[in-house]
Amino acid sequence: MKPAYRLLSLPRFILALVVAFSSQVALAAVGVTALPAPDGNGPVTVFYPTLEPAQNVTRGGAVLQLAPDAAPAPGNGRLVVISHGSGGHPWGHADLAQALVADGFIVAAPEHHRDNHRDWSDAGPKSWKRRPAEVSMAIDAVARDVRFATILSLDKVGVYGMSAGGHTALSLAGGQWSPARIRRHCEAHINEDFHACVGLTTQLRGNAFDGVRKAFALWVIGLMANDENHYAHEDGRVAAVVAGVPYAADFDMSTLAAPRVPLALVVARQDRWLVSRFHAERVLAACASCELLADLHNAGHGALLSPFPPRVSGLLADLLRDPPDFDRSVLPEVDRRISAFFRMHLVKPPGALAGTP
Repeated sequence: MKPAYRLLSLPRFILALVVAFSSQVALAAVGVTALPAPDGNGPVTVFYPTLEPAQNVTRGGAVLQLAPDAAPAPGNGRLVVISHGSGGHPWGHADLAQALVADGFIVAAPEHHRDNHRDWSDAGPKSWKRRPAEVSMAIDAVARDVRFATILSLDKVGVYGMSAGGHTALSLAGGQWSPARIRRHCEAHINEDFHACVGLTTQLRGNAFDGVRKAFALWVIGLMANDENHYAHEDGRVAAVVAGVPYAADFDMSTLAAPRVPLALVVARQDRWLVSRFHAERVLAACASCELLADLHNAGHGALLSPFPPRVSGLLADLLRDPPDFDRSVLPEVDRRISAFFRMHLVKPPGALAGTP
């Protein structure tokens, strides 16, 4: 019998870094504030260490321990940006954000334009072309805020993304993708990767897929994904990337064979929305240097949403909810592994002198 999950061993020196730095912020609470984004984009939610007391606040339908608009406290001086999935919001990754803050990071989570819980009319390639630039704009928004600019060094920024956010993360790691690759993937594999393909033709509301014929879906995909151009986005500030259950079938895997920055993945083997062998596993097969931080054998697509969104129903709930034998108690350890990966690649070792590389 396969184990329910496999968390790969981290080198001892990484774990030592975690222990050495955690004492700096162990007593800090998690502050939260919202920064306006330019050009009509959604707000950037920022999580950060603070010495002010936390309180119960309701965000995204969940009760969280946060200190709204509290004064920031110094942490480890590094920023991590979280890119949510299609139709998502920052609160679906609040547990990861809190784990990162506990390790001293400041975390910025942009709301992706027309691909969020209020409006996901551009979910798919239209949004994917914009999302990496929206991550860059989130970094800029934090840099403009004097509360954070004075306690951050933005020459090394981490990016974490899940699902469509994982697609964003792969783009920022150096991957190049093409809408036409989506069409060819779906023409070849719509039976095996049905929801990844048909999800491009509707926004997963209620039981929107009921009665949709595959031939019609392929016709719509052909209209949407006839662009042979390859898209990429580079931000030299991004220095480490983690992609969780990413949409990846449309990437030219040769561009991810040697990512421009350290790249790690989290895989859910029971993912019905993005069947892993066509997405995350393809990246791992192409990329010898990539790290597999967690191999969740019994996890579905929504496993990395933590806390899990309380108000989902219909087909969306079917595709996101956990399989019966998945144990969510493993998720804090997954969050710790993600934070340790960013600490290794973004934070100077304990005792390093200022100005040393």
